[in-house]
Amino acid sequence: MSDMIISSKAPEPVGLYPHARRVGDLLFLSGVGPRERGTKRIPGVELNDAGEIVSYDIEVQCRSVFQNVRYILEDAGSSWNDIVDVTVFLTNMKDDFTIFNRVYAEYFAENQPCRTTVEVNKLPTPIAIELKVIAT
Repeated sequence: MSDMIISSKAPEPVGLYPHARRVGDLLFLSGVGPRERGTKRIPGVELNDAGEIVSYDIEVQCRSVFQNVRYILEDAGSSWNDIVDVTVFLTNMKDDFTIFNRVYAEYFAENQPCRTTVEVNKLPTPIAIELKVIAT
């Protein structure tokens, strides 16, 4: 049996899934991107009229993703320091990994969860980063 978590602060899911599910003492977050709740605005992303990425700032996106993860964790009764595993999806490892890694180190200076970082061809919305998180 698991409990569904819907955050009142994180961006609305783009499909039929909750922000997270609690199973026992573990909290499994769905993929989290940098979008802002109540809007299609993506911090750090400039789109053309066709909805394609013209330019983006990976640091701004990272900070927004981390804030959205924090919202979900807190709404679920967990916290940033309870994160035990992070899977990172980047669309441009070559250009973005160094910046991402620097920002990540800033946010995870105290708590250092397991981490896997992979490059993907595309994400469901015009973003450059998404996180999949497991916490207690």
